Amino acid sequence: MATAIIGGMIKADFVAPQLINIFDLDTAKCEDFSSKGVTVLECANDVVVNSDIIVLAVKPQNYAEVLSAMADIDCDGKIFVSIAAGISISFVREQLKRNVKVVRVMPNTPLLLSKGATALCPSDNMSDDEFEPVKAIFGLSGVVEIFEEAHMNEIISVNGSSPAYVYLFAKAMVEYAESCGIDRDKALNLVCATFEGAAEMMRKSGDDIDTLIAKVSSKGGTTIEALNSFNKNNFTDIVKTAMTACTNRAEELGK
Repeated sequence: MATAIIGGMIKADFVAPQLINIFDLDTAKCEDFSSKGVTVLECANDVVVNSDIIVLAVKPQNYAEVLSAMADIDCDGKIFVSIAAGISISFVREQLKRNVKVVRVMPNTPLLLSKGATALCPSDNMSDDEFEPVKAIFGLSGVVEIFEEAHMNEIISVNGSSPAYVYLFAKAMVEYAESCGIDRDKALNLVCATFEGAAEMMRKSGDDIDTLIAKVSSKGGTTIEALNSFNKNNFTDIVKTAMTACTNRAEELGK
């Protein structure tokens, strides 16, 4: 995710690469960033000292360790961006032992292709001017929406984890095509184009989702038979149950 965020900034000339400070325990990643002109520092604390906006691109399980090591640094005026599932604004503040400015963010992996979908939630002690650069960073690589923190664990299942749902659905479709003797690559090309087109229809047709479904599924036709099978097997409930499980796991990670 850090690679996607940094890549978006560099590609858009948002900031000069040398003004981006990074640290990673993986030396290979550091070398790769360095080759792009990014400044590699000796430790995470050096990144905090030398930066105005600090993106905490580490796993939720490592947050306490990383943040507690930063607790003695003067963080006045600095903005911390948390992109980890389940990590609340209050958790970041508790670990840093001060009322820092925090933006809680839930991006997704299509940021790598500038097709990301990112949810953001700024802390209540941030001004619009302070929040705008963070919003702009993620806006470089896709769409952004702002939410209250009460929904930030739930939104993970909507955009953060959901690319995997789409991939799973696509996999099932392609595997069906293969079982019928259809070339896998050709089927995948059609599936991808269909997903892209369907997304544009939802955005630009002016119709709601139920209307779009109805326009594809003529009475007595082929599509309605597929939809009847989905409904018989409680497809919608299966998806909602899976999304609830995702949200519950986010709640667990934040404890």
